[in-house]
Amino acid sequence: MQPMKTFLIILCATTFVFAQEEPKVLFQTQDIIPIQISFSNRDLKKNDNDTIYFDAAMKFQTIDGVWNDINVGVRARGNFRRSTCYFPPIKMKIKKSDAKGTIFKGNKKLKLVIPCLQEKNKNDNILKELIGYKLFEIISPYHFKTRQVAIDFDEIKRKKIVKHDLNGFFIEDDKNVAKRFGGKVFERFIHPLAMNAEASVQNIFFQYMIGNTDFSVAYQHNGKLLYANKQIIPLPYDFDMSGLVDPSYAVANEALGLRDIQDRAYRGFKRDEALMNDVRAQFLNNKEAFFAIIDGFKTQFDDPKEHQEVVDYIASFFDVIESDKLFQSKIMDKMRTK
Repeated sequence: MQPMKTFLIILCATTFVFAQEEPKVLFQTQDIIPIQISFSNRDLKKNDNDTIYFDAAMKFQTIDGVWNDINVGVRARGNFRRSTCYFPPIKMKIKKSDAKGTIFKGNKKLKLVIPCLQEKNKNDNILKELIGYKLFEIISPYHFKTRQVAIDFDEIKRKKIVKHDLNGFFIEDDKNVAKRFGGKVFERFIHPLAMNAEASVQNIFFQYMIGNTDFSVAYQHNGKLLYANKQIIPLPYDFDMSGLVDPSYAVANEALGLRDIQDRAYRGFKRDEALMNDVRAQFLNNKEAFFAIIDGFKTQFDDPKEHQEVVDYIASFFDVIESDKLFQSKIMDKMRTK
């Protein structure tokens, strides 16, 4: 568990300042990076070959207000999002020679998370998902680093350019996560009970907290596995279908008996009671830090009601784990045996 003071630094993500022009710093600070990028949504969504990247010119602003150019390759990721989203989420590739001397040095591949649909709360939804990543940082040192961006997106649409102002954020590549811990990405089926017990329970508590059921640890759906220190550790990502974000396109997991996207279901396997109570205490002890993170994003929301929904939703999780009766009925009694 990391000290409280470490996580309060994350609150600087709410201050709009420019990127530092130093190598290897993309995820070392949390200042919002203004970027400009242009490509065709239509071309990206049509292409279903994950080895093909489209060339795109991207600009990013330095601390002195100068826009620097960098060449990147982009492709859409996620079959569901290709068919559903107006803006597909982006996988980005950057050549080592192009990244040299910029804040992107050392980041050969990145994910760029942007809104899905053209709707009123599209940018608030991105903030909600980013909050999810920041909340997980509090609980586990094993996580994907993120960096918020303000995107000036020029969509190439036949013979015209359509301009969009979007919230977004970069997610580091899983191989870079592995390097940080001297490990490697583990790409095969592993039963959750064979994973590091504490990390596994932390992950499932977190998924329950944000109301996410759109994942499979064993099959690495919306998650990766890290092998480090002779342990297998889950790394969750993609929280846009969670109750925390509550997007218009999400549907409840009826297979789990849920009726609303904001309904929660504990999906963890049966674990030792002492471990369950220990992880419960970790979340309870960090309650103040969780809400400090959420409060730090308040001024960025277009609609204050959207921010309050985040506060209320996370508060409802603490209502469960602060009550012995609810903790027993909604979590302990719901642990899976198969």
